Amino acid sequence: MIFETIIGLEIHIELNTRSKMFCACSTEFGAQPNANTCPVCLGMPGTYPVLNKEAVRLALRAARALNCRINKVSCFNRKNYFYPDLPKGYQITQFELPLCEDGFLEFESEAGNKKSGRAINHIEISRIHLEEDAGKLMHPEDQPVTLVDYNRAGVPLIEIVTRPKAIRPQAAVDFLKELKSVMEYTGVSDCRMEQGSLRCDVNISVRRKGEKELGTKVEIKNLNSFKEIHKAMEWEMQRQQELLLKGKKVMPETRRWDQIRGVTIPMRTKNGSQQYYITPEPDLPGLDLKSEIFRSYLEEPLPELRAQKNRRFMEQYNLSRYEAEILTQNKGLADYYETVVKHGAAPVDASNWILVELLRLWNPADNAEIPVSGKALAQLIKLVNEGTISRNAGKKVLDEMFETGKSPRLIIEEKGLAQISSRAEIEIIVDQVLKQNKDAVEEYKTGRTKVAGFLMGQIMKAGRGRLNPNVAREILEEKLK
Repeated sequence: MIFETIIGLEIHIELNTRSKMFCACSTEFGAQPNANTCPVCLGMPGTYPVLNKEAVRLALRAARALNCRINKVSCFNRKNYFYPDLPKGYQITQFELPLCEDGFLEFESEAGNKKSGRAINHIEISRIHLEEDAGKLMHPEDQPVTLVDYNRAGVPLIEIVTRPKAIRPQAAVDFLKELKSVMEYTGVSDCRMEQGSLRCDVNISVRRKGEKELGTKVEIKNLNSFKEIHKAMEWEMQRQQELLLKGKKVMPETRRWDQIRGVTIPMRTKNGSQQYYITPEPDLPGLDLKSEIFRSYLEEPLPELRAQKNRRFMEQYNLSRYEAEILTQNKGLADYYETVVKHGAAPVDASNWILVELLRLWNPADNAEIPVSGKALAQLIKLVNEGTISRNAGKKVLDEMFETGKSPRLIIEEKGLAQISSRAEIEIIVDQVLKQNKDAVEEYKTGRTKVAGFLMGQIMKAGRGRLNPNVAREILEEKLK
């Protein structure tokens, strides 16, 4: 490959607060359009912003988790531009002096080829600053109008800006996945990308290998899916390479990703000058972290992060690397696993049931609550291990638990799934099967011992899957001998 790709990211993350950045309006997602608004977030004359302290606390938690240098004093600015989703005509942000700078995040990514496997990589973070979100424009297909919902206007954000790095698109996506996990584990954000809680702008350029100077940067706006981010970067990288190979120039511009067509489309050109008119925010004082209000936020202990939990799961619960990685990719799933273990399930059994059985019913990407409690799953696992029901019956019980929320014991009783372990009852069924399959018994006597598997299958079928297989196999072997 004669080119290398330089990628920088601007990640917008909505903070996990109950009220907006500068007013008391709710941040609830899915409310009726324009229901969560007030004169402050609508920019009415005579209103003044009041800083949300919880937003500052969460932003500082993100900064510490991402190894940033925190500025003890930062300030707010007005970024002036006129667009329908910006009711005040400006956005309050930290432009000149951000909350923190000079951080980094380590993550695992493909080393470049399949043989090399995964390697530790890292991306440097230039800055993290606080700001408010804009509203949302909607374009109904059946109406020639644009509608504006201001519910999102004023929702607290942090913007994480990375330094440009020569990196493959897949590695950039791996970084974003690790960043998402850090934000979730620290409680900074729910990172629900389908709701816009985590969005990303990608700055991408290409240059010939060996060149020192950066290529012409193109920005791709508002991506909110790892899959689409990867596809957009791959397509734009290829587009720029083809232009350079033809001797053409890459134009500095902002583009958007057309998910249906699978291409980036020009939105506006960049002329190299500052696009926004930046002024100090006169209604907000500087953010002084040395004050008593904020000092305690810098001393709060950070919760266990995914990488730490991953190592602990392997050491404490004797799980494989693969099992630990899958269980800890989603904080809710990791907490659920430990709840199952806490209620008496063996750690390896709990992992097996969650990874094999629960994940065929529940998708962590849906961000929905698991309808089966950890305590109920632990009870089911114990019932299978005790021989009350078979493993196959246990799968059926779990399906019913998932759909109805009923307890495992109630479902077993209602469905008549209790396993038969009585030797006397099982022996009667074994005798019947042997009597009905005399030819198979004679074959066994001549040395064709594999026929025992056929007989075992007939026994389980006759018992309608409720026989204890260990007891049934033991009785069969005794009678065949």
